[in-house]
Amino acid sequence: MQLLLWVSLFLLYKPASAQTVVKGIVTGNKSKPVYGVSISIKDSYDGATTDSLGRFSFTTAETGEQLLQATAVGYKPFSQLLKLQGQPITLTIALKEEVTELQAVVITAGTFEASDKKRASAVLDPLDIVTTASANGDITGALKTLPGAQTVGESEGLFVRGGTAAETKTFIDGTLVNNFFFSSVPNIAQFSRFSPFIFKGTVFSTGGYSALYGQALSSALILESIDLPERSTASLGVSVLSANAGYQHLAKNKKSSWGASYGYTNLALAFAVIKQRQDYSRAPAYHNADANFRIKTSATGMLKYYGYFSSSKLAFTTPSIDSLGYYDRFSIGNTNHYHNLSWRENVGRRWKVQLGVSYTNNKDDINSHMQDEDKKEVSLDGLEAKKFALDSRGNYFNAKMVWDRRLRGLSAFRFGAEYNYAKDDIRYQDYSGTPYPSQLRDDVTSVFAEGDIYITNVLAAKAGLRMEHSSILDKNNLAPRLSLAYKLGKGTQASVAYGIFYQNPERRYLPAAQPLTFMQATHYIAQFQRVVNQQSFRAEIFYKKYDNLVKSGFVNYRETAVNNAGYGDAKGIEFFWRDKKTIKSLDYWISYSYLDTKRDFLTFPYAITPNFAAKHTGSLVVKKFVQSWKMNLNTAYNFASGRPYYNIGYDPATSQYQFTDRGHVPDYHNVSFAINYLPFIGKKNPKSYPVWVLQVSNIFNIRQVYGYQYSYNGLRKQEVVPTSRMFVFIGCFISFGVDRSDEVMNNAL
Repeated sequence: MQLLLWVSLFLLYKPASAQTVVKGIVTGNKSKPVYGVSISIKDSYDGATTDSLGRFSFTTAETGEQLLQATAVGYKPFSQLLKLQGQPITLTIALKEEVTELQAVVITAGTFEASDKKRASAVLDPLDIVTTASANGDITGALKTLPGAQTVGESEGLFVRGGTAAETKTFIDGTLVNNFFFSSVPNIAQFSRFSPFIFKGTVFSTGGYSALYGQALSSALILESIDLPERSTASLGVSVLSANAGYQHLAKNKKSSWGASYGYTNLALAFAVIKQRQDYSRAPAYHNADANFRIKTSATGMLKYYGYFSSSKLAFTTPSIDSLGYYDRFSIGNTNHYHNLSWRENVGRRWKVQLGVSYTNNKDDINSHMQDEDKKEVSLDGLEAKKFALDSRGNYFNAKMVWDRRLRGLSAFRFGAEYNYAKDDIRYQDYSGTPYPSQLRDDVTSVFAEGDIYITNVLAAKAGLRMEHSSILDKNNLAPRLSLAYKLGKGTQASVAYGIFYQNPERRYLPAAQPLTFMQATHYIAQFQRVVNQQSFRAEIFYKKYDNLVKSGFVNYRETAVNNAGYGDAKGIEFFWRDKKTIKSLDYWISYSYLDTKRDFLTFPYAITPNFAAKHTGSLVVKKFVQSWKMNLNTAYNFASGRPYYNIGYDPATSQYQFTDRGHVPDYHNVSFAINYLPFIGKKNPKSYPVWVLQVSNIFNIRQVYGYQYSYNGLRKQEVVPTSRMFVFIGCFISFGVDRSDEVMNNAL
């Protein structure tokens, strides 16, 4: 009996002595307690869940070496080997955040993104671009309502943070686009060649952009074309200015598509109704055509081709400022075709490759001379240089390869190479008929590497390096890039960016009499951004330092680069606010930029504010969808403080350039209004989806002055103003196969 009692006591005592109490606390970011963490011994039922203070406690009968596991949503799994011997164990477990795409901070300093990706940096989407009243359906027109972009009405291009239009480069599917805009016409800004409807993503970097892109001192506009369409569609557009038609065919297996479109525009009727400052003997007329195919080469692969062709002509006269009673005649004929082929594919589990090639051929035939009142060509003493002919032929090729290696979490490393070929054949003929042929070729080869480093969900970095060699300069450069982003809270983050950017001197100033080097800009950017509940706010400060800018002079009436002694800087602050929440069915955004910039380049006597830079710019864009009226109402107000103007003349006595006149133009104001009427909304199974459009620019007929044009002797000047104070557009666009009413409504809701 005593033996049985002792055996019973022994059996009861042994399990009790083997019980081990495991307790502790679990912390996460900044040592804050983590609630709801699952704690357990592997391959057992023993464990617990942390309370609101991050504490846990449980008892286990397991003995010996056992693996403790801790798991929680948003954190990396934790494990620790324990030696269970019946003695209490107290632990402090520090969990590391699991970097995920939905939670991770996004580096946005210097960048506005307009795409279909639901990322924190998304500010505008593609439909915003085409429904902004002041944009006139042009991509860059919509981007000018964002901070950093200047309103320059007399010249095409994006002038960003004190930079010239040539300092902004455009890329489609990763490759460089030459001649993105129609060819220049004196004092008349030209539109971009490409329809916004062919792009699904737009990244507008006002500074500090990726090492994957180069040869742009100020800004990069990065466009991504659409993949496969949703379904086969046909479209038709008719207006008082143009007519166009297109077709997109999607294969039954939805793995390939092809399409083509054609458009014709002639402004003769519009100019007959709305008086123009120029007297057109040939109203602007444009033929545009494009074609594409897209093939899904695998579950992750896509091959895309896009080709574009355009032909345009115009001719006009304006009263000559140099001699009363005479006229200056200008004419231009342009032919342009562009081809882009790209392929992307995942290679294995973690590798991705993207290849792209593009080719552009551009031809300009320009003629200029003076005419008398009978429209007969004349040549006046001292003004012979006004008669010239310029034939320009450009061939441009770009090839790029990027390899992307996915690392742990969202971290990634990418590297690649790029080759850019440019050849210009130019034949200039002066007033005497003497030709001056020239040929200019440049080969720019580049290699680059860049890493995205996600340290936690709240801290990320992007570091890159780019190296380039230019054959025409026979020089190399090395450009580091660095960006950091820190998440302050839900939808709130701060970012900083730094980078050095190089660019060749513009080809129109080459060849030079002596060797040149790369122009250089160094960017410093700091940004705060908050995107919560359909409301976006961002503030950004920047400083940009220019070195080795081109100084120029005149040789045989042609401006030519002299040296790289130019310099400058730009600094400022920008704000952006967008609200789609406060008022139902109303969407609006407000932007403001302050810019303080000076530069000494070209023939400037010293560093001054250039004539394309306004100190204050701002925009207000409002969009309202009225479902009962089936209308989308859009209005936009653009403001810019008066830009400087000046005339620079050469003083033979001092052999120096000097200002002969200078001042500021009046402040710029423009209010535009547009109505989109969608009659098919509310109807079941309509056969077509028409959209009627009415758009009016400068509805209050406000006088706008862009600058001044000077006579050859500098004694007279006349205002540079828009071709007309007000412009009206009326048209109808019909699509067959796809109802886009939801896109229009969702854009306003």
